[in-house]
Amino acid sequence: MAAKRAERLVNLVIALLSTRQYVTAARIRATVPGYEPDDGSDRADEAFKRMFERDKAELREMGVPLETGRTSVFDTEDGYRIARADYELPEIRLTGEEAAAVGLALRLWESAQLAGAAHSALVKLKAAGIDVDSSRAIPLQPRLDAGEPAFEPCYTAARDRRKLEFDYQRPDEDAPTRRHVQPWGVVAWHGRWYLVGLDLDRQAPRQYRLSRVVGTPKATGPAGAFEPPADLDLAEVVARQVGGQEQLVVVRARPGTAIGLRRHAVPLGPADDGDDRLELRTTEPAALADQIAAYGDDVLVEAPAAVRDAVISRLTRLAAMGETA
Repeated sequence: MAAKRAERLVNLVIALLSTRQYVTAARIRATVPGYEPDDGSDRADEAFKRMFERDKAELREMGVPLETGRTSVFDTEDGYRIARADYELPEIRLTGEEAAAVGLALRLWESAQLAGAAHSALVKLKAAGIDVDSSRAIPLQPRLDAGEPAFEPCYTAARDRRKLEFDYQRPDEDAPTRRHVQPWGVVAWHGRWYLVGLDLDRQAPRQYRLSRVVGTPKATGPAGAFEPPADLDLAEVVARQVGGQEQLVVVRARPGTAIGLRRHAVPLGPADDGDDRLELRTTEPAALADQIAAYGDDVLVEAPAAVRDAVISRLTRLAAMGETA
């Protein structure tokens, strides 16, 4: 599903979940971002009707209980709402791996671009006199991804299909270089965020770790300027270009510690001493050793020996620095 369509469907669900009243198609068109605006032309009307009919059908296919009806006997046309009682899920218990996946999804949702659009729809509904129940509404708190300042502009440019310019600092280069990219998408891979796209200077697909982007990326040119490959798999592009053979690393962590490490780990059960055994996968063992060392004696590497030695080396250097300070 295209990013714009997915965002429009999310905005529509939030708007219809947040009111007890039936909302007419005309009101939805005016308040939910993503629909063809009403310019008075027959073309625009037909475009909206086709889009709205597809969206209704898709929501119902996904199991969303979309109701049709009228709020009062004085209404002249049908409206729509979502039966919240039928839509809500019972209590869900997630495994550590499942919780990590949900956490990644939340980081994307918490971007200001997504949450801001949905919040705008609710404001418009209130202004139009629709009874929006704030106690029923899904809490929307726009927040930039503080861990990666480049996330928001890169995601927005990829969604809008606009060219992107930014400075990129490779670890083997003395200074950042300017990159001109057709951004295809942003993906999380092995605990890091990457931008995937066509490098216009090299005319080849490339991946860029967002933590190496210097400054704020700038979108240029019109929206819809390009289309990504139809069979694009963002994670596959990153895996192929980052390179390196994937390694399995087994560690022990004291209960309640190393929360950041656990987000990307597979639990292996308790060790004999009560610590938690975790399995991690990486193609960058040096970077993982840096991460593990940051947890000090809360985390112990079982295997492989090379990663364990790398962590010990880092901790030894840190201890020596403390002695000379």
